[in-house]
Amino acid sequence: MVSYKELGLVNSRELFKKAMEGGYAIPGFNFNNMEQLQAIVSACVETKSPVILQVSSGARKYANQTLLRYMAQGAVEYAKELGYPIPIVLHLDHGNSFELCKSCIEYGFSSVMIDGSHLPYEENVALTKQVVDYAHQFDVTVEGELGVLAGIEDDVKAESHTYTDPDEVVDFVSRTGVDSLAISIGTSHGAYKFKPEQCTRDEKGRLVPPPLRFDILKEVERRIPGFPIVLHGASSVPQEYVDEINKYGGKLKDSIGIPEEQLREAAKSAVCKINIDSDGRLAMTAAVRRVLWTQPEEFDPRKYLGPARDELKKLYMHKTQNVLGSAGKA
Repeated sequence: MVSYKELGLVNSRELFKKAMEGGYAIPGFNFNNMEQLQAIVSACVETKSPVILQVSSGARKYANQTLLRYMAQGAVEYAKELGYPIPIVLHLDHGNSFELCKSCIEYGFSSVMIDGSHLPYEENVALTKQVVDYAHQFDVTVEGELGVLAGIEDDVKAESHTYTDPDEVVDFVSRTGVDSLAISIGTSHGAYKFKPEQCTRDEKGRLVPPPLRFDILKEVERRIPGFPIVLHGASSVPQEYVDEINKYGGKLKDSIGIPEEQLREAAKSAVCKINIDSDGRLAMTAAVRRVLWTQPEEFDPRKYLGPARDELKKLYMHKTQNVLGSAGKA
């Protein structure tokens, strides 16, 4: 077993406390390769933002559990090399079993999410408590989930939303002992968060999705004051990336995300962690397509992955500075 502390990582407990006091949210950025990791760390060092490096079960299979451990350790050293040792959490995103969470903890993760939201309530409570009881022995923080987000991202799939029931949160938090809680208030996974018929159009003709359920968020805050809340599926799906992907041979039709101003509002509340994955995928894909389309003779991966990394860094700097409010908080 490897302790995350040996790797130079931190858990999320103090970061969340400071975020709630400061009215900002920590970015939860997903990664599964070197270029993504370089972009995340350099963006967060440059903006002096703490960061949560997120790994899904699919990413763990893709990248290899042992390599991920050393990549996370490398991220800590890379931040120092860049001149500012920001706090870095290594977090399992949407863990679906006790065995997976246990394995991640043994491989140096400092935080895990156990997602039992698809289970009957009592089974979700039991599974979450089992993970918490194990993780807390090693000072690893645990995120649970109540409510179901629609959409598809990696192994997580759901046809429709089930909003979080505020009546359940006190019981769930007290019985499980979780350190943070992911709730469902209208965000969703993937780039296709809403259907066009669910949206209105603004003065420029752009599709505008229905607003997030801030009434649910406020009621959850009232029931469990001072408790860390997490938003999943919070990519804004920048239309400039969608347009560029489509311009250079892609087929992304009716991809709609969460308006950034709503995320900024959420970050000023008890929401102290906001997950962003699809936006990063779009930024990198747009850059790769642009290079391969405009330079069809190119076959050096560095010539298209390098620009993809640079575009991702630019996007994530924008997120920490203008959306999450985490810049300067490291």
